[in-house]
Amino acid sequence: RRVLFRSKATVSVLYWPATHTHKRKMARHHQDLIMCRKQDGIAFGRLCEKCDGKCVICDSHVRPCTLVRICDECNYGSQQGRCVICSQPGVSDAYYCKECVQLEKDRDGCPKIINLGSARTDLYYERRKYGYRKA
Repeated sequence: RRVLFRSKATVSVLYWPATHTHKRKMARHHQDLIMCRKQDGIAFGRLCEKCDGKCVICDSHVRPCTLVRICDECNYGSQQGRCVICSQPGVSDAYYCKECVQLEKDRDGCPKIINLGSARTDLYYERRKYGYRKA
């Protein structure tokens, strides 16, 4: 896009990138979560009941487009068939949304989350501090 600014002496032309035309607010993963990002294998990613219908990159619930593939290491042993986001037992296939496919975020590698994140770790130690146990 081209924007003209006129003053008495000169005319200035500024070129704005197309990304500044509209900003979308989308729910994202927490910043401290780390994705695997190794080369994809032949295994399809799964999602649990809580995460069902989400895009694994941007967390949107609209226009699922392409099946998620994860690397062989993330689909090995006890991790086989588990949720890509929270590692609970998977019940449905994971999809990338249409926007992430168009932006080619589906080609960045395996999207499996490989760490817990500070929120879950803090919750664990907070429960342990007060002696709470699940029945």
